[in-house]
Amino acid sequence: MKPTKPNNKNITTKDRYYLQRTYRQIQARLKKGQPSDKLIEKYEKSLKKSAEIVAKRRESLPKPQRGADALNSDLPVTARWNEIAETINNNQVSIICGHTGSGKTTQIPQICLGLGLGARGKIAHTQPRRIAARTVADRISEELGVTLGREVGYKVRFDEKHCKDTSALLQTDGMLLAEIQQDRFLSNYEVIIIDEAHERSLNIDFLLGYLRQLLPKRPDLKIIITSATIDPERFAKHFTLRGKVAPIIMVEGKTFPIETLYRPLITEPSPLTPLPRGEGDKKPSPSGRGLGEGKKISQTDDIDIIDGICRAVKELDDIHYGDTLVFLPTERDIRDAQEALEKLNLRHTEVLSLFARQTAAVQNAIFHPKNKRRIILATNVAETSVTVPRILNVIDTGIARISRYSHRSKIQRLPIEPISRASADQRKGRCGRIAEGVCLRLYSEQDYLSRDEFTDPEIKRTSLASVILQMANIGLGEIDQFPFVEPPEHKMIADGYKLLFELKAVERKKYQPKSRGELSRQASADSTSARYSKRA
Repeated sequence: MKPTKPNNKNITTKDRYYLQRTYRQIQARLKKGQPSDKLIEKYEKSLKKSAEIVAKRRESLPKPQRGADALNSDLPVTARWNEIAETINNNQVSIICGHTGSGKTTQIPQICLGLGLGARGKIAHTQPRRIAARTVADRISEELGVTLGREVGYKVRFDEKHCKDTSALLQTDGMLLAEIQQDRFLSNYEVIIIDEAHERSLNIDFLLGYLRQLLPKRPDLKIIITSATIDPERFAKHFTLRGKVAPIIMVEGKTFPIETLYRPLITEPSPLTPLPRGEGDKKPSPSGRGLGEGKKISQTDDIDIIDGICRAVKELDDIHYGDTLVFLPTERDIRDAQEALEKLNLRHTEVLSLFARQTAAVQNAIFHPKNKRRIILATNVAETSVTVPRILNVIDTGIARISRYSHRSKIQRLPIEPISRASADQRKGRCGRIAEGVCLRLYSEQDYLSRDEFTDPEIKRTSLASVILQMANIGLGEIDQFPFVEPPEHKMIADGYKLLFELKAVERKKYQPKSRGELSRQASADSTSARYSKRA
């Protein structure tokens, strides 16, 4: 009795390793003339069961809607559906870059489903924020005409909606990273989509590095990296396999013309003086709420940021009436602005807020607009991934809370800093989706042009001592051996280990980490990753 050779296309990703290993064991036993009938019988049952599961899932895969009547018919990604599908089908790793409004976030998982992917294992689709995971899952299920929580689901911290039959699972990158601790091969997944990779958070960099290591061990796993048009060649080079660089597909965005207006919060131009990053310890001045440490300040900040927003709203009322999205750095600024705007008694207008700590029910209300004109006050949670409907105008304060490590005080801080030009452009792209838009910036064009092109990756803004502890806790190995997209400098690594020695988290001999259990406890208590200087 000879065993049936397993066919990867017809068995689940979860069973693949067990079935292949068992098949090799049987072959070895038969070669030696050892009895194998019982083992073969058990193996054949497992093989048949796995094939039946795949066949059943394949039949029940949601069918993407195509054609003029589909909800996604006017998206640029849809116009290049066949080209993208062919690239994904023929490559283990694909890089999809798209401007704001291209539809890459909602359409790529559907293209995968159209290829029959999601039957052997789930399609993991990561998002940097919980609100994005929930809203994108809701939108994809609506476009597919399926029930949220069945064929399409989501999984975020403290909230999840999915089942064993879920084919596409939206989740935060932190949730997928945590799964590595229980399943080193991520065997539940047939496809992993890393969305908004250009944000380069620690979680995203950890995933990009780990997946690079995993690919040779999981030749059946497909990786799709989606990003704004920010240095895609870096990602392609990172995922070079057997001398082949990952292919890049560039997709244009779908936006109407957007007019940019500059209304700086100063009466007359004056030289900009940058404060040392993360070192500003003075409290914000009364005339500059929300313009705290780490920002570029001028000699005269004589228009209050809240007053500036009120003036901008009134100006937009006259020139381009419609729903407006306002970006502010903190929840406190949002509350202050909401109070000030409500005092204006704007006709037929409701003032809403959007930030990460809100409940899902409150956040969901933003995505179901009523008949009134809306002014939505948001942190940078609305900068990417999330598409707030009906937005015609954007008011950009040009600042945000950005986590940054202070080498002098040796703590992780949350200073308010000017955003990069790339972030400013992302904010601008939140309007112009359904009609011509207006982006009103509360800073000068000269200020915009003087800013950094991109925001530094989080690993360059974080204590490497904290990174080393996180990597040890997750089980990612040594920091100097890990394949980061941009490896940290050796001096920074040495400084990180030195600080850990001072905190008694590593042994002096070659700065070897302590046991993983001790590191886990230390990571929870480590003051370098837990103490933040907040001024909200």
